[in-house]
Amino acid sequence: MIHFSITTKLPKHFLWALLLCCATQLTAVKSARAQDDETIRTETSVVQLNVGVVDRQGRTVTSLSRNDFVVYEDGVRQTIQSFEPTEAPFSLVMLLDMSGSTSTFRPQLQFAAKRFLDALGPDDRVSIIAFNARIKTLTGFTNNHSKLAYAIQIADGAGETHLYDALKQSLSALEKEGKRRRKAIVVLTDGIDTQVRNADRPIVAKAQTDEEAIALLKPEANPTLNEVLNEASRQGVTVYPLALPSGDPKRLPLPDPAIIGMYSAAHTRLKVLAERTGGRLNEIYKLEELAGLYAKVAANLRALYTVAYQAPGQHARDGKWHEIRVEVTPPDLIASTRPGYFAK
Repeated sequence: MIHFSITTKLPKHFLWALLLCCATQLTAVKSARAQDDETIRTETSVVQLNVGVVDRQGRTVTSLSRNDFVVYEDGVRQTIQSFEPTEAPFSLVMLLDMSGSTSTFRPQLQFAAKRFLDALGPDDRVSIIAFNARIKTLTGFTNNHSKLAYAIQIADGAGETHLYDALKQSLSALEKEGKRRRKAIVVLTDGIDTQVRNADRPIVAKAQTDEEAIALLKPEANPTLNEVLNEASRQGVTVYPLALPSGDPKRLPLPDPAIIGMYSAAHTRLKVLAERTGGRLNEIYKLEELAGLYAKVAANLRALYTVAYQAPGQHARDGKWHEIRVEVTPPDLIASTRPGYFAK
């Protein structure tokens, strides 16, 4: 309540005008606050999809327009709000595993990563992040290939692998690139995150068989993985893991059920990370294949369309899984994207 103490003699009509002005200002403030509260309550999310299209022979199709795409969520057709053709630029994080498991083939790794840069578009913005026990941004987002190549050349390190911390930092960096920017992460790793493995170890310690160990871990339910998936989904980030042979459970020198279980779970999580974000897990069977796989990933990125739609208001943050399906015309073409999202 506002009190006035009148110590001077003023005309009555002036006092009434002053009181009316104060009342109007208070009403305006309350109205503005109500509008702010309403904006927060009714906020909905934009769902952004990176979509690849191929014909029946598996050849990429890059000449489609907005009207060629139809998007369904939970079987209901959605209105496409924005569309980007395949030549639209990306913001991309190149994550390089600099843990001890990659120390013996750094020259091949660095050569392949530089070839990847050469296959990108001139306006694609790239950030190089190296990780082991520490996550280090070697360069922020830039399209200066000389600067990026130098960052790859100086990448070094050893020790533990904090893969999921590196993915979280990459997503945080990508968020600053803006909501409308197309985004991706290309990560070279064996998938064996030290912290996640340490959490897995007591769960499988008494497993008698490989199958029992894998069943006990439930790799797709891992909370660290799902934290990354939810943030990637919110931003529309596609993840392309390049799986190093050192993470292959079939190549372990001294396998036992616990180790097989942990390595199998790590590999499954990489696959889930790719599929749930609309990417693809690329297996590296021989180090000589590394440069070719990097080039393949670059070609896949250059063949992606991006479509976005407003998530239905009743789905916003309901915590449920919502299935996504994309169709294109003509009907003999095949579209692929992430299968859905949890509304968090």
